[in-house]
Amino acid sequence: MKEYSNKDIRNVVLLGATKSGKTTLAETMLFEGKVIDRRGSVEDKNTVSDNDELEKINQRSIYATPLYAEFNGKKINFIDAPGADDFIGGAYSAFRVCESGVLVINAQQGVEVGTQIIMRHAGEHKLPIVIAVNQLDTDKADWDMVQNSLNEAFGGKLAYLQFPTATGAGFDGFVDVLMNKYYHFKDANGTREDLEIPANLADKAEEARNALIEKVAEFDDALMEKFFEEGTLSEEEINKGLAAGIDSGELYPVFCVSAKKDIGVKRLMEFVGAAAPAPVECKEDAPASLFIYKNDVEQHLGEVSFFKVMSGSITSGLDLEDPATGNKERLSAIYVVAGQKKEAVNVLHAGDFGCAVKLKNSKSSTTLSLPGTGISYDRISYPAPKYRCAIKAKVQQDEQKLGDALKKIASVDPTVIVEYSKELRQTILSGNGEQHINIVKWLINNEYKLEVELFAPKVPYRETITKVATAQYRHKKQSGGAGQFGEVHLLVCPAEGELNTRFKIDGKDTQLNIKTQDITELEWGGKLEFYNCVVGGAIDLGFMPAILKGIKEKMTEGPLTGSYARDIRVFVYDGKMHPVDSKEIAFIIAGRNAFKEAFRNAGPKILEPIYNVEVMTPSEYQGACMSDLQNRRGILGDMGADKGFAILKARVPLAELYRYSTTLSSLTAGSATFTMEFADYQPVPGDVQTKLLAEYAAQEQEED
Repeated sequence: MKEYSNKDIRNVVLLGATKSGKTTLAETMLFEGKVIDRRGSVEDKNTVSDNDELEKINQRSIYATPLYAEFNGKKINFIDAPGADDFIGGAYSAFRVCESGVLVINAQQGVEVGTQIIMRHAGEHKLPIVIAVNQLDTDKADWDMVQNSLNEAFGGKLAYLQFPTATGAGFDGFVDVLMNKYYHFKDANGTREDLEIPANLADKAEEARNALIEKVAEFDDALMEKFFEEGTLSEEEINKGLAAGIDSGELYPVFCVSAKKDIGVKRLMEFVGAAAPAPVECKEDAPASLFIYKNDVEQHLGEVSFFKVMSGSITSGLDLEDPATGNKERLSAIYVVAGQKKEAVNVLHAGDFGCAVKLKNSKSSTTLSLPGTGISYDRISYPAPKYRCAIKAKVQQDEQKLGDALKKIASVDPTVIVEYSKELRQTILSGNGEQHINIVKWLINNEYKLEVELFAPKVPYRETITKVATAQYRHKKQSGGAGQFGEVHLLVCPAEGELNTRFKIDGKDTQLNIKTQDITELEWGGKLEFYNCVVGGAIDLGFMPAILKGIKEKMTEGPLTGSYARDIRVFVYDGKMHPVDSKEIAFIIAGRNAFKEAFRNAGPKILEPIYNVEVMTPSEYQGACMSDLQNRRGILGDMGADKGFAILKARVPLAELYRYSTTLSSLTAGSATFTMEFADYQPVPGDVQTKLLAEYAAQEQEED
């Protein structure tokens, strides 16, 4: 393979709804780029892109697949990204390393729900877009419908460079108003005739060309001035305006294709090579560095790390380091890659894509650069997970194997989040949706041969108090020899407002005088304020840390439901000790039990985590979404609108959000999306607290 400089490289992500034909388009681009000499099909399960067993079974993309084609003196690196929102992580990896995207539209469906969702993600990354209307050869293809849906979705950003002469089985060509030609295709292998525009289409072509010229003139003041003066622009000037419009993200050129019959794909690739942005921000004269955007594990190779050269040149045998950890990596060999096909190369220049195998420590989002340069790039920021569940092995002895399997799966797919919660004593598995999690379960069952259970996770409740209470506890143990003795009198109250030290204790107004204090910001949120107010030497100062330790131990397993306790003030105001038998362990036990008794008498309250939920739904489903949120004890907040979508905001308890993504998809025919973010803790309603207390009591009884 020849070497390419950044000006001759184009990095493109293929985007679109499920079944829009991205993978078929990718296959034809590979064919036109001479990477393959025979095109496979999704139906025959032999495409380069969908090469994973899961993708073959489901007949759709689940992972983002890096590919490339050499075409017209350019190298086009392109990534076939999944269409389903449950697998959006692959698109986010591609957004990070691609300078533009090709949005594939199904000519039978127009702009679909999946199209709108993926474009919202692309919009967040300000990704320049070229639109390819695909499947114009199918019986239900409808160009007028497609135009109407595109105009409704994208309005003034569209620039129609082509229009078909027919659709359905008769689709065999199109008019290209940019090139002022009629392209006719004689077969299903891309054999193209470049002809004059037919006379019966000349007026339509002229009108479309004038609209295009007027549109592109908007992106350059000099072009606009010339257009006003002369009423037209040269082909070079049109291309200049198109490039400026695409790069700004304010213009979406529209092309006509049938990826299956190789109609228009070559022309699309010509345009991408000529007008799509090049990776010029990747400097060739800078020290060598690369960014790993994806990891995979291949059966015969082991770990494969896919990277973009961010600066300088990368050569085989080069030694690099991770500036974040100092870990060294040697690139024993580097490859250009198309699916599982890899070709070894000696050098890749800034802006290009490649891969390396068997790197020791380098996972997705890792920077590798020349030692001593300190060059580093930000990690990929993925959307927050929308679905969480608990997971465990059906056979207890398989728990370690399950942990290893989940670690490997998460290393390949960073949107799979696995964490063991000490608080809940559960392994929590999070992902982008129920389909996403089901794929993880399939991998565990079929690739790692483990049987697992998925179930609703426990909720990380918190416990606190609402009023003042006192308690005392004496720990006394005598079993021959040295005994144990410690007695603690303490008072608890909510840790809120100004510090008050005057209380009624045993019916008497009492002023407590603070001798020492310890204020702890708890790792699970909230705080513990501990005050030593003992007078007269009733308890030695040296035993105070033991009392505090006992209290903290009990706060990790609250008296109500075993949840963490928080936001409590404790005043130790009296007690007793024995000159011989008082030991640290005695005061740990006395402090723990005195705190437990006082807590139970201080108006204890269970707090639950509340999340800010934002739903974006087509307006026709707004009422159903609002009703569902209210049924989940959600409190509705601000409402808004954006391009035909209603935006609903609500505060919803986490306990009510299990499988919410699945329900929302069912309510809205898959057209709504949502985000959720932790807000704060709030007291649960009385009926919910009663239910939780009963459940915990039954659980304790069962364990006894």
